[in-house]
Amino acid sequence: MNQSSLLLTQGDPAGIGPELALRAWMLRDERALPPFAVLSDPAFLERVAQNLGWDVPVISVEMAQIPKAFPKALPVLPLSVSVSAQPGQPDAGAAASVIESIEMAVSSVQEGSASALVTNPIAKHVLYEGGFRYPGHTEFLAALASEGREETCHPVMMLWSEQLAVVPVTVHIPLASVPTALTTDLIVLTGRIVARELRERFGIANPRLALAGLNPHAGENGAMGTEDARIIAPAVDALRAEGIDVAGPLPADTMFHARARSRYDAALAMYHDQALIPIKTIAFDEAVNVTLGLPFVRTSPDHGTAFDIAGKGIARPDSLIAAIKLAARLGGS
Repeated sequence: MNQSSLLLTQGDPAGIGPELALRAWMLRDERALPPFAVLSDPAFLERVAQNLGWDVPVISVEMAQIPKAFPKALPVLPLSVSVSAQPGQPDAGAAASVIESIEMAVSSVQEGSASALVTNPIAKHVLYEGGFRYPGHTEFLAALASEGREETCHPVMMLWSEQLAVVPVTVHIPLASVPTALTTDLIVLTGRIVARELRERFGIANPRLALAGLNPHAGENGAMGTEDARIIAPAVDALRAEGIDVAGPLPADTMFHARARSRYDAALAMYHDQALIPIKTIAFDEAVNVTLGLPFVRTSPDHGTAFDIAGKGIARPDSLIAAIKLAARLGGS
C-alpha cells in the first residue's frame, strides 16, 4: 500500500474548495507540494478548470497511481455520484457528494492506504438541509474515527502557524454559554490531548502550554469573576501533576505578543474568539486547522466556503497549501 499520498476532500462544490485544489496543483512545483489526490467527480473538476480558463489536466486514478500521475495531472479518486454545482450557489443536492468524499478519505487513512487527509470547507447549513445529523465537520470525523473502537474520540481543534498555535477549549457555542460549558475536567482533557499530540506528531519533547484566563486580567483575584480561580487554576494544577509544563491562568490580553509567544508551544483559550482573533491577526493567510485527538492526521485550511468569491479564480490558496504541507509533515509523507 502507498503511504506517501495525501487525500483532499471535495468540500462544498459551490464554494472555493474545488478551485483551490486546482490552484494548489498548479503551484505544486513552485511550492514543493507532496503528491495528493482529490476525492470528487473528475468531470466536475474539469468543468471548474475550463470555466476559470486554467490548463489543468484531470485524471481519474486509483490510490496506488497517485504519485506517478501527480506530476502531469491532478489525480482524482472518483465518487460514486456525479457532481453538478454552480459557484456561489449552495445546493442541498450536493450533500451526498460532500459526505461521500469525507467518508472515503477517512476510510483510506484508517486502512493505511493514505498518510493523511486535508478537508476542504463545507457549509453545515447546506448539509443540514440534506439530512446531515452531526453538529459539524469535526464531529462527523470523530464519529467515523470512533466506529469499531472501544473509546470514542475527543477531537480538539488547534489553529496552527509557524508563529502561533492556539486551541479553543470551548468552540462553537454562544459566548453566554461558555462559563457553564467550561469545566476543570474539560480543560484537563484538552490540555492532555494537546500535550500528547505536540510530543507524538509535532516532535516537541517537552511541550509548553499556556492557559488563558476567562475574565479580564484572569479574574483580578476574584474582582472580575471567580471562574479563573474555581475552574482554570485547578486544571493547571492537575496538568502539572501529570508532568505537563503549563502556565496559567494568564491575562489573555498579554499572551500573544512576540515575547509572550516565545514562552509556550501552544496557547489554550477558553472560548472561540479568544483563540481565533490573535491567530487570524498574526497569520490570516497561513494558519491551518489541525484536529487533534483523532487516530489519523487531519488538517484543513483556516477559512470557509467563501461562496461570495467562488468561481472568480481570486481565492488565495495559501492556507490550503499550508494545510497540505503540515498534513505531509505530521503524516510522515
